[in-house]
Amino acid sequence: MFQLRSVALRQDLSQLTDELSSGRVADVREVLAGNYNYLTGMERSLEVLEGYSTANTEAAYFTGAMQLVLGNVQESGGDLGLDLLLASGGPIGVISSSQSENAYDRLESMIDSLNGDIAGRSLFAGTATDSSPLADVDTLMAEVLTAVAGQSTPEDIVAAAEAWFADPAGFDATIYTGSTTALAPFILSETERVTLDVRANDEAIKDLLLYTAVAALADDATIGLSVTEKSELFGIAGSGLQSNQDQLVNLRSSIGYTEERIELISARNEAEETSLEFARNSLLSADPFETATELENVQFYLQSLYSVSVRSSQLSLVNFL
Repeated sequence: MFQLRSVALRQDLSQLTDELSSGRVADVREVLAGNYNYLTGMERSLEVLEGYSTANTEAAYFTGAMQLVLGNVQESGGDLGLDLLLASGGPIGVISSSQSENAYDRLESMIDSLNGDIAGRSLFAGTATDSSPLADVDTLMAEVLTAVAGQSTPEDIVAAAEAWFADPAGFDATIYTGSTTALAPFILSETERVTLDVRANDEAIKDLLLYTAVAALADDATIGLSVTEKSELFGIAGSGLQSNQDQLVNLRSSIGYTEERIELISARNEAEETSLEFARNSLLSADPFETATELENVQFYLQSLYSVSVRSSQLSLVNFL
């Protein structure tokens, strides 16, 4: 009897110690009265919300990276536009040449930025996330130079370049190497999905590359522009880049709207997850005061049992008489 009672008390002591340290009941079945449906439903909902949390984080990183890249290329295009407008103010050959080189360097940087990726996924290639959306700067320059060949005035050069960029057999066929299909929607909750269709062949991006490439070609010997004509071409390209700023702002605004939706959906998911965790904890939590009291009682019973066991082991006929 002593042995059985000792084992039972030690088991109670171990269970109560675990409950006091973890804050959760050890015997879940007793608390739920054998009905696990409610707890299972909460556990499943929490697992689903955890998956949506990961999707929200990925979507936020993806759109944030897009916003950063477009911000950089917009700033670069705006600065170049101002430089070109200043260079067009007077026929100074050295400045003209330096601005052509400046445009080429910025064009190369823009293409590199637009070809960027995050976690191995291309940002502006649509569903073709495993490949870069744009060919290299030299390929673009060669194609534009071919398109404007034979044009003798700045206006005709720009018009020929615009026609090539707008032609489906031009820029979209030879330079844009991404997909024509928009990126699949981000699934952020059971009812919420957000679509982000921003690719490197968007009109705002194409116009940015168009005027930058035209400015970079101004000093090409095969075109044969005079210093005055170069300055005029810089003026047209600079004005185009300044007008392009509004297009890029609108494009970035659409991404900003998507970022806001992602943030709102993420906040709702977090609130739901917190509510479910609170409900689960309320269901399974052990009252620390009650547990401590029961633990103290078990310790007292166990000590008492040991005392009785010691006294019983010392019994003898002499002491009894």
